[in-house]
Amino acid sequence: MSNVNTTSVQVLLNPTNITTSQSSTVPGGINNTNSVSIETTTSLILPVTKMNGSTADVFNTNTIASTISFSNTTTSVMDTNSSLTLDGLLNNTTEPLKAIDGFFSGADTFFLLTMGIIIFFMQGGFALLECGAVRSKNTTNILIKNLLNVFVAGIAYWIFGYALAYGDGNSFIGFSLFASYKVEGTMLANWFFQFVFAATASAIVSGSVAERCRFPAYILYSFLITGFIYPVVSHWTWSDRGWLAVGDGTNKFQDFAGSGVVHLLGGTSAFVGTVLLGPRIGKFDPITGIPNDIRGHSVPLTALGGFILLFGFLAFNGGSLGHITQPGDGAAAATTVANTIIGGSFGGIINLIVHRLVALSKPSQWSLLFFLNGVLTGMVSTCAGCEEFYPWGAAVVGTIGGLLFFLLHAVIIAAKIDDPLDAVAVHFGGGFWGLIAAPLFKRHSGIVFENSNESLMGLAWNVAGITAIIGWSGILSLIMFGLLKAFGQFRVDPETELKGLDITMHGEPAYPAPSWEEEQYSHRYAQDGNYTVNGRKSKDQTEVDLLPNMSFNENSSKQTHKTQPEAGRFRLMSTSTNPAFIPDTQTTTHL
Repeated sequence: MSNVNTTSVQVLLNPTNITTSQSSTVPGGINNTNSVSIETTTSLILPVTKMNGSTADVFNTNTIASTISFSNTTTSVMDTNSSLTLDGLLNNTTEPLKAIDGFFSGADTFFLLTMGIIIFFMQGGFALLECGAVRSKNTTNILIKNLLNVFVAGIAYWIFGYALAYGDGNSFIGFSLFASYKVEGTMLANWFFQFVFAATASAIVSGSVAERCRFPAYILYSFLITGFIYPVVSHWTWSDRGWLAVGDGTNKFQDFAGSGVVHLLGGTSAFVGTVLLGPRIGKFDPITGIPNDIRGHSVPLTALGGFILLFGFLAFNGGSLGHITQPGDGAAAATTVANTIIGGSFGGIINLIVHRLVALSKPSQWSLLFFLNGVLTGMVSTCAGCEEFYPWGAAVVGTIGGLLFFLLHAVIIAAKIDDPLDAVAVHFGGGFWGLIAAPLFKRHSGIVFENSNESLMGLAWNVAGITAIIGWSGILSLIMFGLLKAFGQFRVDPETELKGLDITMHGEPAYPAPSWEEEQYSHRYAQDGNYTVNGRKSKDQTEVDLLPNMSFNENSSKQTHKTQPEAGRFRLMSTSTNPAFIPDTQTTTHL
């Protein structure tokens, strides 16, 4: 911006806007190739331009004797009257320019922190989406895992992750800034923003392994994903030295907001995890292999979590700009947010319609959950190129992303893979397509607009990135989850799974049975003998009917609840003609 010392002040000028309060001699024909000198004792108003291109406040040289030399629009204001000129110049330029610099720096920092805080709130969206999509007996387990994910990620990313991602190093990995050493001041805003991205990548996995993953295993893989697996990929793609970020000098990998870095990576790890973990008990019929619809316990919670995620996506993509004070930043932020909404809209609508027409479930229905997942996939698909798409391009990208989700959902079920949240279809499918779409629909220079070597090389670099991300995250996840499984530390035992993880693992059921008691019916009915129950008439012929799940204890004159289930047998959900029946007291499933 400015370079001030004891002899001169270097500033950038717009030669066409130089004005004086009095007459002075200015030779004509000043341009970027001429060098001239102006002798003046008048008051010059010099418009100063910041190095990033935005215009700063003008400053006034006062009535000082100066020689101003113009060369390639760069001016050096030299002191010719040390008793007056230098002091006046410094007093009139240094402080205003410092204030301007502080304002721009503060605005960029505030932008990063605000966007990061909104993205942080996406963890609440993941928690509600997932807990609503699982059975009530596993609600507490899902909630504590999502809460824990944030703070395990905070520790891992602080100690290792940020250093590996953005520290000085080579094209593969960073080697400095461990435990935020020398990360201070406004740099901490960038640390926080990158941390919430890392936590998002880890949260993707939790939905795929829901209802049967051991709690210590979750802590371990959250730490490794946020502390090592994700940071290395983000170093490749978003650091100054990363091999995908540098490319070949002309073309490079393009992923503006994380279609690959966050979503493809998280989706790949989720796929490996759910395959090694195996399906939930009762998901697939043991005889016919027909999938059973294990429904979640609360559609409203799922919908609310989905709304929070959609809200967070606007900051996820818009905040990836990283600053807001450079020329064109406003237009770029508006473009990313608008394209995110457009892509999500088309992804959701196409899923709503196709699900109704194809009728995966009979009778044909308008599915809220398919619609929500379609919207999420459409937004994931736009992440890689949302700053470069035309709005119609975002619509095409979102539509294809929604269709890809529908296809992957069917393929995963056909392959007997149990993904309770469809995280693989949403994040792997949307992330994969987003990286392909970015070089296809890039404004002006995408393959859709011109068939050139440069546009084809852009696609080639993104394909290389896809291969590297899937390979890196897939192999490391296979090692991580494979070792957990080999040592029996990955999946809970069948009895725990059947009883639910809330009680057996945490001792804190989300909906404890005593809380269901309707105490408004528990008061004493007949203190004066006017009321009776169970069909018996009172003196004034008043009859009291109890709820079906309640009975009257004549010894206490109060109605009581049937809080214990009747002894007997229960049946797993199945459409098989040979269903498996399991006694309540049996500890194994025989599935």
